Amino acid sequence: MASTETRRMVLAAAAACEEKKGEDTRILELDPSDSAFTDFFLITSTANDRQSQAIADEIELRLKRDFAAYPNSVEGRRNGEWVLMDYVDFVVHIFLREKRSFYDIERLRKSARTVALAELTAALTEKTLAARKKVPAKRAAKKAPAKKAAKTAAKKSVKRPKKPVKSSGK
Repeated sequence: MASTETRRMVLAAAAACEEKKGEDTRILELDPSDSAFTDFFLITSTANDRQSQAIADEIELRLKRDFAAYPNSVEGRRNGEWVLMDYVDFVVHIFLREKRSFYDIERLRKSARTVALAELTAALTEKTLAARKKVPAKRAAKKAPAKKAAKTAAKKSVKRPKKPVKSSGK
């Protein structure tokens, strides 16, 4: 099961693809029984090799800046026909249109489920809201001992009349 952090990174990479005018961007969630090496494929097409390189640069920059994540390996960046960026939990494929239709990677991964960006965003929002609902219960549990400690400290700090000090009769 992919972590929330991985899903956020995939969304950020997809947003970078869209910002740099990647075409037909798709996210495939791979079946764990079929593919044990990664959770997602992010696939996008470009019109030319410069655009491929620009998308690859933008994805790398964004994930480095926002998540301090670097690709495990990058292949094909110099040529730009098929750039593969391996982030371990997900792999980014940036194809020239002709190369994407030739390799047809979506067909090779028939068991993979296509995930819409909206669906991925909704799942993340749901997980975030569920996590936020759990937090107040933890805080309330932590406040109870704090209240006891405050009461104890208050009792100790209550000023009691001092006993008169006996003076030595010199």
